[in-house]
Amino acid sequence: MRVVIIEDELLTAEDLKESIQQLDDTVEVVAMLKSVREAVTYFQQNDMPDLIFSDIQLGDGESFDIYRTVEVSAPVIFCTAYDEYALQAFKTNGIEYILKPFTNASIADAIKKYNNLRRQFTGAGTDNPANTIAETVQQHTSKPAAILVYYKDKIVPVRLDSIVLFYIEKETLYLMTFDRQHYYLKKSLEEAEQLCGNDFFRVNRQFLVNRKAIKDASHYVARKLSVNLSVPFKEVITISKEKAPQFLAWLSGK
Repeated sequence: MRVVIIEDELLTAEDLKESIQQLDDTVEVVAMLKSVREAVTYFQQNDMPDLIFSDIQLGDGESFDIYRTVEVSAPVIFCTAYDEYALQAFKTNGIEYILKPFTNASIADAIKKYNNLRRQFTGAGTDNPANTIAETVQQHTSKPAAILVYYKDKIVPVRLDSIVLFYIEKETLYLMTFDRQHYYLKKSLEEAEQLCGNDFFRVNRQFLVNRKAIKDASHYVARKLSVNLSVPFKEVITISKEKAPQFLAWLSGK
């Protein structure tokens, strides 16, 4: 398998190369590119690799600028310290989105995903499995595995499936996890909603709730519904009568 790495930090690029080749000794890293300009020139002058590992923020721009400038058919595994680019990544040949610092396990999972998709489409007789892999993931992948939150002086990745709800308090967005930890985010509720996909429901202007966290719903005043969570929360969460049918349809999986 021929791999290209796009990463502007040399030590990170070397660590990534070493991790990939430890996991699969058949991998040939054919290029390590550190800028948008260098990557554009490379793809214009060389054969397309089987797979690309790409950072997003480079010294002379975002790696998305590469894919806007030159046609890249290879699937891309994005490795970045930022979670806000996930949706855009999956629209740009992305098949996986790894948050830094990456681990051997996260790299192994990403390569396994690529190999599974490649076998699937090669076995189906697809002429160009790389294109089909990227197109399929763009259609079916809508959210990252984790979201970055801020705790004291640290930036912490929190898995989406560990989140009970997002809520606004004093114009700041917070989330609460199933183990009752609270973190604040430098995002809007709208941005969180886009990242989370259909597993979360925007019940009103203040709350975005995980389907897994909902114990039941009950009738409330003025024909509203109240949402009862499996984890205690300090406020009553209500849904207007106008939005209740949409919520119930979502809750039932329709």
